[in-house]
Amino acid sequence: MPIIVRIDVELAKRKIAVRVVSMPSSTVFDRQDVKYKKSVLPAGLPRIAVEAGVTDFWWKYGCAAVVGIDRYGESAPAPQLFKLFGFTAQNVADTVRKVLSR
Repeated sequence: MPIIVRIDVELAKRKIAVRVVSMPSSTVFDRQDVKYKKSVLPAGLPRIAVEAGVTDFWWKYGCAAVVGIDRYGESAPAPQLFKLFGFTAQNVADTVRKVLSR
């Protein structure tokens, strides 16, 4: 099960509703008109990006937090690396709760 689905399930258990947006190409998204972008990322809702790679470019979307992996060069099975880097459903769910408590 993809991490984002596990996060959604974890938060639903705690009665925290989330809206999952998949953005496979930020370049394509950035070329869309403002109306479309606002419909996908409406104002007034906290945004938490989840990225299994470099996190820097997500901040331009007004994210309150970004969970990702900014290092490379480690070698191990993905589940072990995800745990090492905090790229887990539990860490993301905790991040969501922290953002919502602000």
